[in-house]
Amino acid sequence: MMPRFVVFVVGSLLLLAIAAGCTTPQKEQSRGATYGSDAPPIVCPLSSASPSPSQLTQSGYESDEAAGQSAQSAVRSTGLDDAVETITFGNSVAGRPLIATIHGDGGHGETTILILATIHGNEAVGTPLVKWLDTYLTQHPEVVVGKRVILVPVANPDGMADRTRANHHGVDLNRNFPASNYTAVSSHGNAALSEPESRALHDFICKYAPTRIITLHQPLTCIDYDGPAEPLARAMAAHTRLPLKKLGGLAGSLGSFAGENRHIPVVTVEFSRGDNDLTAEGMWYRYGRMMLAGICYPDSPPSSIALKQPELVVSVESAESDHSVGKSKDSSSNSDAVEGSDTKASSTNDSVQAK
Repeated sequence: MMPRFVVFVVGSLLLLAIAAGCTTPQKEQSRGATYGSDAPPIVCPLSSASPSPSQLTQSGYESDEAAGQSAQSAVRSTGLDDAVETITFGNSVAGRPLIATIHGDGGHGETTILILATIHGNEAVGTPLVKWLDTYLTQHPEVVVGKRVILVPVANPDGMADRTRANHHGVDLNRNFPASNYTAVSSHGNAALSEPESRALHDFICKYAPTRIITLHQPLTCIDYDGPAEPLARAMAAHTRLPLKKLGGLAGSLGSFAGENRHIPVVTVEFSRGDNDLTAEGMWYRYGRMMLAGICYPDSPPSSIALKQPELVVSVESAESDHSVGKSKDSSSNSDAVEGSDTKASSTNDSVQAK
């Protein structure tokens, strides 16, 4: 009797151990699939075309451990408890880094705002504005308390260097996302997420689960929106002369993928061609409050923003070489004249190609 009893006890213990070992991975898996709680959950697996973990590390999209180490070395002091991190999350076709700056504590349940510029390389005027916004948020960290703000100043570095809309493969990155309306034509890529830049942005969005996205374009001179973003777009339009205008989701665009399919509020700011004549300071003077409204919504932007007088220039080359917009040529008294000339209607072809 005793040996049989011992065998029974030992067998029971073994069964319990096996059962415990089988349930642990399920808990790990469910925890890893949890995204931000501020917006509808993004059921957003990494793209099937994504590189392997070793390739991600080699290409600049680091593992969590490596990213933590590099982020720590790139931390800037803000005067509050929140840090500012600069990370590389991918590379372009030509090997140029895709860089993001993250402001805010990254706590659970926070509002996460992704702001990106120059996904079309010949629409580079948003890049210096994002860099001034980066400086402002560093100097005023109270704006991002309870939030996480992610800035991508250049989403298409090869196109910006080449002064072309598309990347080095001739693919329009804003037609290469896996939206339900994606169409496989040559300018859109032979498949959704065929390009390293759009693939990196897609996976970046999956990882950080933004609750709103603001993307900067030219030259349609309006504020457009996709998904449940009309209240946010109206709040931003209240702080600029750009009119609110619904353009509609385009095939394979970020607005269609994130806004219409994933129900993330997406606002597309369409600057004018004339804004190329402004310095970075001039862009901030004209659009800084609008950008802060996009971050602070539903609250109002800070009332005591120090906005310096702009300097006007005529230089596109410098925007593409060092992500600024030229040197001073004219006094700020001409700003109203330039802004008045910016509201000319764009052609039908521009409407199709700009967003």
